[in-house]
Amino acid sequence: MGGEAGVVWGEGAAGRVPVGPLWGELRYGAELTRLLASREYRSVERRADAPPALLIPGFMAGDPSLTVLRGWLRRRGHRVRMSGIRTNVACAEVLVGRIEKRLRELADDAGEPVFLIGQSRGGALARSLAVRNPDHVAGLAMLGSPVADSLAVSSQVLRTVRWVAALGDIGVPGLFSSTCKDGACCAEFRAELAAPLPRGVRATAVYSRSDGIVDWRACVDPLADAVEVESSHCGMSVNLDVYRALDRALDLGR
Repeated sequence: MGGEAGVVWGEGAAGRVPVGPLWGELRYGAELTRLLASREYRSVERRADAPPALLIPGFMAGDPSLTVLRGWLRRRGHRVRMSGIRTNVACAEVLVGRIEKRLRELADDAGEPVFLIGQSRGGALARSLAVRNPDHVAGLAMLGSPVADSLAVSSQVLRTVRWVAALGDIGVPGLFSSTCKDGACCAEFRAELAAPLPRGVRATAVYSRSDGIVDWRACVDPLADAVEVESSHCGMSVNLDVYRALDRALDLGR
């Protein structure tokens, strides 16, 4: 699922974020069934000039959460690489550094820039990568990513974020800590979330007003093409309308 973009949270955010009802996240199964039954998904047109793609999962999720999307991209003609994330709970700057190596390797191997697709927190990481590596990125799609305001999450998610940070504070390895809020470790990452996107990198921000995890308004990056869909937060990686939006974004990113 999704959550904090860079572990930037504070008092007052919880309890006043207008997200959809949490039970709406139970739509995931129905969204997956609709996608798999769709002719558009099953008979996707293969593109000879499809750019390589790198996928980044959301908060507390890992690469397997994007398996369906990976399969669709491969059938569409893309060379796909995953982020290497098992559980997205590490310091944002650490994660960006690790994924950056995969991005550059994929771009070098393919001989062309890469299209980044990130779900929730993964979209924030992808945006940072695009700003940091303009020559290696062809385009960017952020799926339900609260890049405009990482505080705009449901109270349940905010409690989970604070719990993870507390574990990081006592030294549990592989977790972000409360120092990521305004410490030097994530300063560059935080700046990149608000920085202008590089010239030539076209970005798409997909959002849903019925998102049960984040406030949809925080997902509307003012520097990206905003696309509204009817989707749960967790289901954005298996939602037919999201795939339609990605289909258009990938073609424009060529």
